Amino acid sequence: MDRLSQAQSELREMDALAAMDSPVHRIHPMCKLYVTILYIVTVVSFPKYNFSGLLVMVIFPVLLFQAAGISVKLCFYKLRIVLPLVCAVGLANPFLDHTPVLRMGGLVLTGGVLSMVTLMMKGVFSLMASFLLISTTSIDSLCAALRKLHLPGILTTLLLLTYRYIGVMIQEVAVMTQAYRLRAPGQKGIHISAWGSFLGQLLLRSADRAEELYSSMRLRGFQGDFHYADVPACRVSSLLFAVGATILILAARYLNIAGLLGSLVMR
Repeated sequence: MDRLSQAQSELREMDALAAMDSPVHRIHPMCKLYVTILYIVTVVSFPKYNFSGLLVMVIFPVLLFQAAGISVKLCFYKLRIVLPLVCAVGLANPFLDHTPVLRMGGLVLTGGVLSMVTLMMKGVFSLMASFLLISTTSIDSLCAALRKLHLPGILTTLLLLTYRYIGVMIQEVAVMTQAYRLRAPGQKGIHISAWGSFLGQLLLRSADRAEELYSSMRLRGFQGDFHYADVPACRVSSLLFAVGATILILAARYLNIAGLLGSLVMR
């Protein structure tokens, strides 16, 4: 399977994950969106040297992954392209901050190394929470929740169309790549001299396909906004989840959970 076919397969797998049935999948989309935003904001707000406090935050997404029936390993596999970019953000910190924060014999842990690790953890935890939201909520339900929060319709429409038709663009790229290979047998990849014309043809084909899609949408009564999936009323269980998650997340942020756990273990 080539990379384009693999990308299409992974898109279908994400839709299949969102269509599963579990306690997490049944939570109201607005509650899941609220908890995800709260979690990401809380994770980002941790001080750069608070490694132990930040480490506790990994428990929340891991437990929800288990409740949703989705493995954490699958999460890291799906995010394998983005994770190195996120982890590379803090690589310069050890060279900028030489403040010693911990001494263990002859080994000195500097603030730059500690802040680099915490920054990487913030990025990884935020990606885990975002993936959890996407893998347990369909794009239609998510856009419907955003519209109920009065997000501008043009943004939700753009998000929905981008997600729905990114597969169409991948298919167009696959057709063009196959045509190029037939004209250049034995050549590995697309030669750099053909990149400009290849991207130009892709832009023209995308514009033509976009016109066809827009015409079909207008014929079906599209007036600038979608009738999103009907989101059921928020049940008590979803509200309890939102309230309980808020209490736990804020407690992990403002209480020394790691210190309390350590003291209990020492006893």
